[in-house]
Amino acid sequence: MNYLRFTQYAYLIAGLVFAVDAFIKYQEEETNKAIISAIFAVIGVFMFFFRRNYAKRFDQRNKKE
Repeated sequence: MNYLRFTQYAYLIAGLVFAVDAFIKYQEEETNKAIISAIFAVIGVFMFFFRRNYAKRFDQRNKKE
């Protein structure tokens, strides 16, 4: 289960990439595509915090056993 520690950072990186993509598309006045990229950026950052919380909970459960 050690790979879970690295996948949370993959979500963060994907969120940052989509945020930059949304900014670039917004500057080029492609607002519909920018909104979709911004939604994916928010989902990526949310998944980072969700996975991090899940990993902490999983570690605490393993320490109790």
